[in-house]
Amino acid sequence: MNYRIRLTEAAQEDLEQLFNFTVQHDFEAAERALEAIEKGFELIKSIPFSCRKANSSNPFLRESIIPLGSSGYLALFEIEDDEMITVLAVRHQREDDYY
Repeated sequence: MNYRIRLTEAAQEDLEQLFNFTVQHDFEAAERALEAIEKGFELIKSIPFSCRKANSSNPFLRESIIPLGSSGYLALFEIEDDEMITVLAVRHQREDDYY
């Protein structure tokens, strides 16, 4: 069973900001980043509990590492129920303000 994914407004803004930053330097890299994030979301949709806990007191708040080259991205998400996952934030691994 695959979960459905929805993005909060903040997570959607994160993706737009990541793309806009990367596309200024390298359009192909920006496309590769979006593809990697989409693949990461596919993993989240299929086996979300395999991702590490973001908070030890909440087993439904998880984060997924999305590799890309020598770094990658982190997606913070919450498993809402047995059908829905909400992505709360997406950050580059080198950003300081993930939480």
